[in-house]
Amino acid sequence: MARASATVDLHCHILPGIDDGARDLEDSVAMARQGEADGIREICATPHIRHDHDVRIHELPERLDALSRAIERAGCRTRVLPGGEVAASALGGLDDAELHTVSLGGTGRWILLEPAPGPLDDALDEAVERLRALGFRALIAHPERHLAPDLVQRLARLARAGALVQATAAFFCREGTREGMLALAESGVIHVLGSDAHSSRAGRPVALTPALGVLATVQRLAPHLEWIARTAPEAIARGQELTPPF
Repeated sequence: MARASATVDLHCHILPGIDDGARDLEDSVAMARQGEADGIREICATPHIRHDHDVRIHELPERLDALSRAIERAGCRTRVLPGGEVAASALGGLDDAELHTVSLGGTGRWILLEPAPGPLDDALDEAVERLRALGFRALIAHPERHLAPDLVQRLARLARAGALVQATAAFFCREGTREGMLALAESGVIHVLGSDAHSSRAGRPVALTPALGVLATVQRLAPHLEWIARTAPEAIARGQELTPPF
């Protein structure tokens, strides 16, 4: 099988000086270059939308435009798309227009939804249902942070309710976390990858291809690698409907 590569990073804190992500414009441009080197053509800028970060949603389009111009001036071909990482606990304070602004790709369809810390609970199911009632679909962020005996069961239930699940790519490539990530993947409750990168200077890189190489070893997912790497992320960024093939 040819090595799969991704074209869209759905989870990246690339906007500078706004949350715990990129510190400055130089850092953001370097993150875009990392993505370009990995074959990523589009990055969804997903600043935290939650109570401990003063992210003003009405400012995001202007901030995104400024970053896009800087990336273009730098000669980098990777594009930055709208988005946000919306905490389930903050969902009730957002109106439809704000949700549209922070939807992935700015299409008004998919919301990157951050569960509350700790094991997943019924509040996440309620958040997914609330989004569904408003015409949105949820992409659940980084399930590996919420380990519990019922994690797979809860993720499967959320998927049956129309949500998809995004795992953090770097954890498939680290010795201490690879085994657990592969177990989640084998359970069929991971649908797409995201970098969840916060800086070019430290931490997770803007890169998805190495993790896809690890996913290729998962028997259940290997036949669907192209869907995971390209079909699903591109559809999400364009606001299209998706039904997982596994």
